[in-house]
Amino acid sequence: QVQLVESGGGSVQTGGSLRLSCTTSRLENYAVGWFRQAPGKEREGVSCISSTDGRTHYADSVKGRFTVSRDSSGNTVYLQMNSLKPEDTAVYYCAADIRPFFAVQSMCIKPAEYEYWGQGTQVTVSS
Repeated sequence: QVQLVESGGGSVQTGGSLRLSCTTSRLENYAVGWFRQAPGKEREGVSCISSTDGRTHYADSVKGRFTVSRDSSGNTVYLQMNSLKPEDTAVYYCAADIRPFFAVQSMCIKPAEYEYWGQGTQVTVSS
């Protein structure tokens, strides 16, 4: 069983930054995605990173503002969020799946593609 541990959420003002972390042992073997869910809305994909070659993908809504990366061990994945907006307010989840990446890259931000999920961390952006 893979247990993902997230951290780094919090409250910031518009334009601020936060860095989320997602970690577990042997995470280097998994593709990792970041998702978010706002109250009353469906869970949506934000970003993802491959397990092997560092390929990444971003939803249009965060492109240019968010950056996903891994540490040197591969066991921690970060989501650096800059220029935050009130519409970024949501519970953020990381998810992992045992595959290098996705044949169709955009599939990596589809929730149904992931087997393991973290508990979520709240991000609140005030105007």
